[in-house]
Amino acid sequence: MRIALGIQYDGTAFCGWQSQPHGKTVQDALERALAEFARTRLQTVVAGRTDTGVHGLGQVVHFDTDLDRTDFSWVRGTNAFLPETVAVQWAKPMPEAFHARFSAFERTYYYMLYVNPVRSPMLTGRAGWIHTPVDVDAMREAARCLIGEHDFSAFRSSECQAKTPVKHLYQIDIREAGDLIHFRFRANAFLHHMVRNLMGSLVAVGRGRYPVAWLADVLASRNRDCAAPTFMPEGLYLAQVGYPEAFAVPPAHLGSVPWSGIWSD
Repeated sequence: MRIALGIQYDGTAFCGWQSQPHGKTVQDALERALAEFARTRLQTVVAGRTDTGVHGLGQVVHFDTDLDRTDFSWVRGTNAFLPETVAVQWAKPMPEAFHARFSAFERTYYYMLYVNPVRSPMLTGRAGWIHTPVDVDAMREAARCLIGEHDFSAFRSSECQAKTPVKHLYQIDIREAGDLIHFRFRANAFLHHMVRNLMGSLVAVGRGRYPVAWLADVLASRNRDCAAPTFMPEGLYLAQVGYPEAFAVPPAHLGSVPWSGIWSD
């Protein structure tokens, strides 16, 4: 039997998603909890691996098991052994054709940026922070060149293992709410560090370090050295993973974050 789980986590204290020998990753925490509940080792497959400090609102995993448990039991039983910073939101039996990673046709990431001369301890680990104002309209204008199918090598980590740097970026939205600027990125898939590298370059334009047209030149260069440095992981959230309707994957529970209403459309 194949079981899919929807997972939320605060990534601040974890060394990313993927299991490591030191055991300080989200996958390690989840698989330890599953082993405690199921009394057997269950290996999970994830929709998208997140980096150190990155959060998950709508992460999806699957695993195979011979155990017969109700959906609610998988949720409550696993959560009983998870730290407070990780929680299973839903569980659902899936056909063998379902694959958490390969069945997904799109991913959505949010980034929350705090712009204020003084840092906020209430947002530590939850939002990126810059102390100087930015031109949001300039960032919006610069972002237009990124929409569509492109070679995103200029925004690709040297450690990226993707087979191709060509991705289809469907949408970039930027909205202001007081001292917070919210970014939404939606694509068929993302390269390693792609969103953080895009953020670094968008913020560089917003701060006036480069003109709007510079971002199109960076994209065309396909050269990582031409782009701005990788932006901080705080503030980055894997918000939603899209699957074919036939699998009836439950939507992410985005109401768990107070600013989710800004993306109610």
